[in-house]
Amino acid sequence: MIETVVDSIRMNLVTKSRVVFLRELSGDRILPIWIGEFEATGIAIELDGSSSKRPLPWDLMKALVAELNGTIERVIVSELTDDTFFARIVIDLGGRSIELDARSSDAIALAVRARCPILVEDLVMERAGHSLETDLDGEDEVIDASDATSVTSSPEDDRLGIFREFINSLDAEDRGDLEKRRGN
Repeated sequence: MIETVVDSIRMNLVTKSRVVFLRELSGDRILPIWIGEFEATGIAIELDGSSSKRPLPWDLMKALVAELNGTIERVIVSELTDDTFFARIVIDLGGRSIELDARSSDAIALAVRARCPILVEDLVMERAGHSLETDLDGEDEVIDASDATSVTSSPEDDRLGIFREFINSLDAEDRGDLEKRRGN
């Protein structure tokens, strides 16, 4: 499994779609996951250190687990099926490990609140991850966070082209933010 962190959340100005970018800690790949507006806001609120007037669902989940004397150990982006990411939330309840099925966006929103690891199964990263600094030979373009027009297409799984289209649709300033955050 690959440990990741939330690198950024971006919005396509044309389609209003949101994508959370998970960046692997020990490499140069990112994993783009499309998420809803509400989930994007929930993740951003926590990352920005802001708060809402009332608990959001992920705040409630975290509080519920804590009230039951449990801890959220980690979340795992475990599967990619039919262009949908699946996740599991691993909770320790008094030495008993419980795994719950979850939407990846909910698992990530909970993980940033619990400050627990966000892991990605190797196969998921291989299928849907993108290198920001790949130096390729041939006709493929190099992914460069400062160039909004280039994304390498993987011949292994063209169904993931929708993610590439979204990344290509980001303006250069948005994509440059990804590169800046990678250095932090």
